[in-house]
Amino acid sequence: MYCGIPTAYGVAASTHFVNQEHIRNFCIIAHIDHGKSTLADRLLEKTGALDARKVVEQALDSMELERERGITIKAKAVRMLYAADSGPAYELNLIDTPGHVDFAYEVSRALVACEGALLVVDASQGIEAQTLTNLYQALNHDLAIIPVINKIDLPSAQPDMVAAELENLGFDPDEVIYTSAKTGIGTDEVLAAIVERIAPPSGKEETETRALIFDSHYDQHKGVVAYVRVVEGAVEAGGEILLMQSGARSEAMEIGTFRPHLVKETRLATGEVGYVASGLKTLRECQVGDTITAASAAATQPLPGYQPAKPMVFAGFYPVESEDYEPLRDALDKLKLNDAALTYVPETSPALGFGFRCGCLGLLHLDIVQQRLEREYGLEILTTLPNTEYRAVTTAGKSVDVDTPAQLPHPSELDRIEEPWVDLNLITPSGYIGAIMELCENRRGAFKELEYLDERRTIIKYEVPFAEILTDFYDQLKTRTQGYASMDYTVTGMRPGDLVKLEILVNGQPVDALSSIIPRERSQQVGRALVMELRKQIPRQLFEVPLQAAISGRIISRETIPALRKNVLAKCYGGDVTRKRKLLERQKEGKKRMKRVGQVEIPQEAFLALLKV
Repeated sequence: MYCGIPTAYGVAASTHFVNQEHIRNFCIIAHIDHGKSTLADRLLEKTGALDARKVVEQALDSMELERERGITIKAKAVRMLYAADSGPAYELNLIDTPGHVDFAYEVSRALVACEGALLVVDASQGIEAQTLTNLYQALNHDLAIIPVINKIDLPSAQPDMVAAELENLGFDPDEVIYTSAKTGIGTDEVLAAIVERIAPPSGKEETETRALIFDSHYDQHKGVVAYVRVVEGAVEAGGEILLMQSGARSEAMEIGTFRPHLVKETRLATGEVGYVASGLKTLRECQVGDTITAASAAATQPLPGYQPAKPMVFAGFYPVESEDYEPLRDALDKLKLNDAALTYVPETSPALGFGFRCGCLGLLHLDIVQQRLEREYGLEILTTLPNTEYRAVTTAGKSVDVDTPAQLPHPSELDRIEEPWVDLNLITPSGYIGAIMELCENRRGAFKELEYLDERRTIIKYEVPFAEILTDFYDQLKTRTQGYASMDYTVTGMRPGDLVKLEILVNGQPVDALSSIIPRERSQQVGRALVMELRKQIPRQLFEVPLQAAISGRIISRETIPALRKNVLAKCYGGDVTRKRKLLERQKEGKKRMKRVGQVEIPQEAFLALLKV
């Protein structure tokens, strides 16, 4: 098995042999903004994987959106070479993972490709909600966990207190490594711990090839480029490969590793992480979770792969220009390769035309997908109000999955609507318990339990309808706790609720893109707020435009956009009053006709403004 040798100008050709016993595959997991990417930078610098003249902060966060927002969106893989003092060379394969709950599926895929994980905890903030979730995920995969307390150089750092929190989770205090990723303190200790505490890959090279696809992207010249972890056997450049689940066959046009840019190799052997350019052009032929094997000596049993991600937030994506429909389809196809949690199906709206119903894991995920479509593919997109998936049960006992209000059966045929509920874990300083409980109670939450992590911090557990935390819950949580609280959730199932479909009518026509499913008790309040906001956002027309909120055909709120009045009497300098009356009557008839056939365009700003409502 061969690895590249670092040089002053990057990575040279593969000439250095590394025994399988000297391979370590690991990932970095943490809550958002605890320093994962910065620690990855120090590891890359220490092992010579980055040219010192080209070093930038957050080197693995190559996407423009990641740098803008200061968060990791995509898991990134990179190979490093590390030689301890007078010891053998080790090949370290790192997968840097996101920290936000919306990208937990990225983390789950990375964990399957690794034998160990660095658990990074901020010395000033301590253990937070996503820290625990990622830790439990890693333990479920039997990964070796190396606890790392980061940012010990901050004035507000309390490493001893954080070490005590880790001890409460079962970690030995002597195992904890103290680092400052910003200054490089503790980097050597982290590298040494990776070599000592994480086991080498256990697969056999003298058997049928099986390589797990854990990510992919689309290249215009190479087709689908699959990111793989070779579990058994080896993948040879130029050899014929078979994808076991889809049945697609192709040639391995190019294989290589990440350092962190793509570097060609002649083969990927057991335990290694790299990429395979398949030449395949369609998503269905090469999916995340599939198993690559050699076509000439195919394996009989594919690798377990991944559970498909279940989307929780749905919104319609419509091109502003109708001729952009096909480019939008192609863009979604390519984005799906790079984002396995994204789902989409075509849909049609009487108001907006042809588009796609997209499913995402959360509101941030939805926002990132829209931003990537607009920036990476140059598309102008109109996005409808996001909502979660419901289940409608008809009077005949039939269940229908509903991810848009337009799919709801007629009220006369509807028995009940069920909605998803989540177990919500909130970690907060003890002084904010009352504010958080009030917030959860206002969102139809049911209290479960309260635990003290230590004398300062608590875990509050609630059961809450997912729709209640979909939009501004996180913002409200941060506002009420001065930014100190963190949250994480897991979906528990569907429960019946007293829900209704709220329709918005513009000029007497229902706009399905503005419809929503909400609790009956709040329908009057929400309907009123929506039509009042729409009145501000929709430009005035030459005719009067009524805006109405309705439930089951009954109007519960109304606002009117007054007509723009053209002064048809401007040309009259006197004369008989009947002439003026004639002009005014003609204008009145014209406005009636215009109101009957006129189309009201709803600007994208109106949809964005309604998100806040």
